[in-house]
Amino acid sequence: MPARPPPSTKLSLRLDFVPGGRLGPGKIELLEGIASTGSISGAGRAMKMSYRRAWLLVDDLNRMFTQPLVEAQPGGAKGGGANLTPLGRDVVAHYRAIEAATIAVNAAHIDALRGMVDARETCSEPLPL
Repeated sequence: MPARPPPSTKLSLRLDFVPGGRLGPGKIELLEGIASTGSISGAGRAMKMSYRRAWLLVDDLNRMFTQPLVEAQPGGAKGGGANLTPLGRDVVAHYRAIEAATIAVNAAHIDALRGMVDARETCSEPLPL
C-alpha cells in the first residue's frame, strides 16, 4: 500500500487586543473581499455570510481602530459601495506580514508537527492554536 501524503496545514492567527477587539483570519478575509468587490454585501456573499453579519463585523472593525477601516457609500440609483481606507489597507498588510513571518520562522516546527499527524484521522473543525 502506498504511503499517504502528510495532511495539509493551515495556520490561523488571531490577535487579541486587551482591552479591545480581536483581529483574525475571518475579519481580514472580509476586508480583502471588500477591497476586491467594492461592496460589504459582495464580500459577505463570497464568504457565505449575511449582509447583516458582514456589516456588524465592519462596524466592529471601524470601532476597534483609531480611524475607520472601511468607508461605505449609501445605496441609491447608482448603487453605493464600500472601500478600505488607507488605515484599512495598512491593517491588512500588517496582518498578512505577521502571518507570513510566523510561517517562515516556524516552518521546520510546522513540518515536524505535520509529520506527526495521522493522515487517516480527520477533525470536523480546525482547533485554535
